[in-house]
Amino acid sequence: MNLALRDIRHNLGRFLLTCLGLGLLLGVALAMVGIYGGVVEEALSLARGLRADLWVVEGGSRGPFAEASRIPGDVREAVARLPGVTAAGSLTFQTVEARHAGGPGSGEIPSEELVRERAGEAGRQRSGAVLRLQVIGYEPDRPGGPPGILEGRGIGRGRLEMVLDRGAGAPLGAMVEMANIRYRVVGISTRAVSTGGDPLAWITLRDSQDLQFRLNPPAARRAQQGGGGALPQDTVNAVIARLSPHADPASVAAEIRRWKHFAALTAAEQEQVLTRSVVDRARKQLGLFTTVLLLVSAVIVALIIYTLTMDKMREIATLKLIGAPDSTIVALVMQQAMLLGAVSFAGGAALLLAVKDHFPRRVVLGPEEIAGFGLLVFVICLFASLLGVRYALRVEPAQALGG
Repeated sequence: MNLALRDIRHNLGRFLLTCLGLGLLLGVALAMVGIYGGVVEEALSLARGLRADLWVVEGGSRGPFAEASRIPGDVREAVARLPGVTAAGSLTFQTVEARHAGGPGSGEIPSEELVRERAGEAGRQRSGAVLRLQVIGYEPDRPGGPPGILEGRGIGRGRLEMVLDRGAGAPLGAMVEMANIRYRVVGISTRAVSTGGDPLAWITLRDSQDLQFRLNPPAARRAQQGGGGALPQDTVNAVIARLSPHADPASVAAEIRRWKHFAALTAAEQEQVLTRSVVDRARKQLGLFTTVLLLVSAVIVALIIYTLTMDKMREIATLKLIGAPDSTIVALVMQQAMLLGAVSFAGGAALLLAVKDHFPRRVVLGPEEIAGFGLLVFVICLFASLLGVRYALRVEPAQALGG
C-alpha cells in the first residue's frame, strides 16, 4: 500500500487546490524562460533572415542594431568588388509610427513630384490605427529583402510599395501612411520582428532614404539659412555582403577594416553583439525574475510539505509505534512532495502552452527547455521536502498514545 497516495486521496480537494496555486506560480516562472528565449530569437531573427555573411558599418560602431551607423551608399560597390563577395546590398533601418490608412488602394504609383508634394503637406487629415514598425530600406535586386512572402509579391521597381510582416495585422492591399506618404502593402512576410519586437516593413532604398534623411521644407530652409545642409541623399546605415562558400569571412572583414572610416562584422560577431549587448539587460531582468519565482516556489513547497507532515503527526507516530522503518516515513514525505511538484508542473506547463501564442511577445519553449525546467522543479521539491522529513523523523512513537 502506498501511504502517500492513500493520504492524497483522503485529502484530494486540498491537494488539488494546492497544486493549482503552485502550478500557476510555476507556469509564470516557465513563461519567463520562454519569454527570454523569444527575446533572443526575435533579436536574431532579422540578422539571420537577411542571410548576411558580412556587415559593413560606420567605423567605431558595432552595427545598426547596437549603435548609430551612417555610411555612403557607394560603399556597396567597393564591397561587391572584393574577392569572395558574391553579392552586396545597402540597407537603412528606422523605427517609425505608421498609420493603417484604410483598405486596398487603386494600385497607382504616384510620380516623384506628387510624393514630394505629399511629404510637404503639414495639415493632412490623420486617421486609422497606429502601427509601430521597423522599416528596412533595400534594393529589390540585391540582398536585404524579406526572408519569405506568405501572400502577395515582393517589391518591384516601382515606388511606394511595401512588404509588411503579418504581425502588424494589415491585410494585403492596405495603405500604410508614414510621414504623410501612403505606401501600398503588396506582400505579407513571414513572422519577423525587430530586436524590440516591432513588426518589420520593407520598402525600396530610395523611399527609405527619403523617409529617413530628407528634411521637410521648413527644416531644409532653416538648415540652408544657417549655413548647414542635409545629409547626402545616398546615405545608408549598413552594407551587407554574401560570400562564396570558399571565402573566409574573417579575412574579408579584416580587409574592410583596413579601409578608412569603416568597420566590418561577420555574421557570428553580429549575433554576439545582439545577444550580449542589445538583449543583455532583458536577459538579466528575466533571469532575476525567474530566480525569485523559483525561490518562492521552493519556500511554498517546503511550507506545504511541512504543514502536511504536521497534520499527519499522529499517523507517523503510529507507524513508528508498530515498528515501521524510517525509510517508510521518509518515502511518505518525499513522495508527496514529488507528486505535488509533478502535478503542479504539468498543470502550469499545459496552461502556458495553451495561451503562449496570445502573449504580446514571442514565447519560445522547446522540449529541452521544458524538460530542463521540469528537472529543476524535481530538485526543488526534493530539497524542499527535507524540512518535512526532519520533522517526521523527530516525532516520538509515544505521541500516538496521547490524548
